[in-house]
Amino acid sequence: MRFLHVVSVSSGKDSQATMLLAIKRCGKDNCRFVFADTGNEDAAVFEHLDYLRVALDIEIDVLRSNFDAEIASRRVFISRDQRTGRKYDTIKIPTGESNAEGYPVYRIKKVGGGKRVRWSNKAKRRALAVLHPSGNPYLDLCMWKGLFPSRMAQFCTQELKTLPLVEYQMKLVDAGYGVVSWQGIRRDESAKRKNAKLIERIGKRLWIFRPIFLWTAQQTIDYSLSEGLQVNRLYAEGFDRVGCMPCINCGKKEISNIALRRPVEVRRLAEWERLVAQASKRGASTFFPNPHRDDAADKRGIYAMVQWAKTTHGGKQFNLLQETDSAACSSSYGLCDKP
Repeated sequence: MRFLHVVSVSSGKDSQATMLLAIKRCGKDNCRFVFADTGNEDAAVFEHLDYLRVALDIEIDVLRSNFDAEIASRRVFISRDQRTGRKYDTIKIPTGESNAEGYPVYRIKKVGGGKRVRWSNKAKRRALAVLHPSGNPYLDLCMWKGLFPSRMAQFCTQELKTLPLVEYQMKLVDAGYGVVSWQGIRRDESAKRKNAKLIERIGKRLWIFRPIFLWTAQQTIDYSLSEGLQVNRLYAEGFDRVGCMPCINCGKKEISNIALRRPVEVRRLAEWERLVAQASKRGASTFFPNPHRDDAADKRGIYAMVQWAKTTHGGKQFNLLQETDSAACSSSYGLCDKP
């Protein structure tokens, strides 16, 4: 049985180090390099992928999810929705009694007049006017769902990266190959990954291998540079990660940096918010949650988030030390000191 080594490439530091290790250990002929294009990537990502293709003399397969069928099904559901029920907010009221285990018993009481479950005719017209495939995987996914991903519902990773990659690998398995999926995951990235293992078997003729799981971020940068390869220019522009522009998990610093260096992306997100809001039942959806306690209309959306990102802790005073030079080098990995 021949083994193929599939390396997921993002054009970031971790996947680049993983790619170099795979080539060294297994040879180019035994490797397959794949990039999942989410539709929410910066131009620098594609520039760097082109650079890697030439510098390493490799092919990188591009995977893109398609939600045309889901959007068509969503249109049918919305247009035919005739449900008559209502959804109520509820509160628990103590009855003064206890159950067999000694815990208090509550009864559930409906509060308010409730909200209609079905789509109103006005909302139907609004949604159906915009609910068409755009050709952009990220936007189409959000239009289909009627909302943007969040930290609690991070469906973007599953739909736009994991599933296309699994489908790619399973085609190789079905063709009779043994597949080793190389992942550039490090334990120190997040709490979710602190228990990441070096290798796991996840199915028949299918394994996951994480060669840099004990590395630090700086080690991945230094490894690429020691091999004579450049890293993505986004790292020299002050971005700590490469991928979605922006990622739903990014914080104040990155949002502020995007507004400074990539104002076109802010305008794009504002348009996406308008479209996804139109496609949602309640007529409102924002890429980031409202950073303010109130829900005033002028304090929602990407522009409000950008203004908030320019403030210090508490969101009331602008940060006087905010970087203002969009051309300046600003790296967390010492790249500005390198020739």
